[in-house]
Amino acid sequence: MKIIVIGAGVAGTSAGIALQRLGHDVVVHDRMRENKPVGAALSLWSNGVKVLNWLGVGGQVAALGGAMDDMAYLDGPSGETLCRFSLAPVTEATGQRPYPVARADLQQLLMETFGTENIHLGKQLVAVADDGEQVTATFADGSTDTADLLLGADGARSVVRDHVTAATDGGARPRRTYSGYTNYNGLIAADAAVGPPNQWTTYVAEGKRAAVMPVADDRFYFWFDVPQPSGLPYGPADGTSPLVDAFGHWAPGVQALLAAIEPERSLNRVEIWDIDPFHTWVRGRVALLGDAAHNTAPDIGQGACLALEDTFALAISLATNTVSVEDSLRRYERSRTERAADLVQRARARGHETHGYDPARTASWYESLRGTDGTGILRGIIGNITGSPVNLGVGTL
Repeated sequence: MKIIVIGAGVAGTSAGIALQRLGHDVVVHDRMRENKPVGAALSLWSNGVKVLNWLGVGGQVAALGGAMDDMAYLDGPSGETLCRFSLAPVTEATGQRPYPVARADLQQLLMETFGTENIHLGKQLVAVADDGEQVTATFADGSTDTADLLLGADGARSVVRDHVTAATDGGARPRRTYSGYTNYNGLIAADAAVGPPNQWTTYVAEGKRAAVMPVADDRFYFWFDVPQPSGLPYGPADGTSPLVDAFGHWAPGVQALLAAIEPERSLNRVEIWDIDPFHTWVRGRVALLGDAAHNTAPDIGQGACLALEDTFALAISLATNTVSVEDSLRRYERSRTERAADLVQRARARGHETHGYDPARTASWYESLRGTDGTGILRGIIGNITGSPVNLGVGTL
């Protein structure tokens, strides 16, 4: 069977690898003209890593991942340690160590594993047509491609999603919702003045966060969350000035982080939006996966992991169900939408708790961090992993 994938991100390339290994002829099209991943890094929790193990790239991913042994919360202005605890229980409960990874490194690995000769860049999708037997993709340059099945892994502003949802709810499209904050992120050299090189360190106060996670090659993935209205002006010349304004009075560790940022090399600014959960991911021979299906805020670190779960569930459905393409896709959809919706809502709830939208609630959360042994935090992290289809009934212990 020939399969077209729209989007060469984590969802699209991982799906491409899985479907190739089932013997399908897979081609990926992406609007980008060169491989420039959006965002510096991502969290691969145990459920996401397990899918990558299943795809045969577990060893390479482990080499890309940071040695994140511990987790700590510190008070932002004072630098006082509120709590510190081991993340070993996550590995023990789930059977797989989590890894933060640089997004560009993971993207390059997946593209090379899939085969860059099968990835066509500079292809902006403008239309999808499904005649019941084949699907045709039309691109902005006038070219077309036809296949037995088309997968939309084309991100938060998905063109494929518009096709899939056009016939539902009177043609209403799923609604994008602003999460209330802007995220700044990038990569720096690991610096013990900011936090230990094997620790996820987060400074919190005033509804804001400043954090670092270790990734390979002695680097930190950093991010700052700043609650603010959407649409505020920002340009490259502004550099770290909004961060200095927001965090300039915080502890020495945060000042060391600010000083280490080289905006021209690694600094991204992203307004955080998500998409209201919806349950129509399939229309005929066309299906959604990744952010096109469940764009979520990063507050529980499950965005990429959900995309990898989609790959696993889709491939299993296509490999084991033989009634028709349409039937296999519907079974994939049924297996995924409730879990994805649940995690989108969990991320929203987490964001509301941590970003000061209800000051009393956020203050209560800060107080709960003081002196905790991490049991509740670990329970939440493991709970996000427990329902993954990759666990096949033998997940957490």
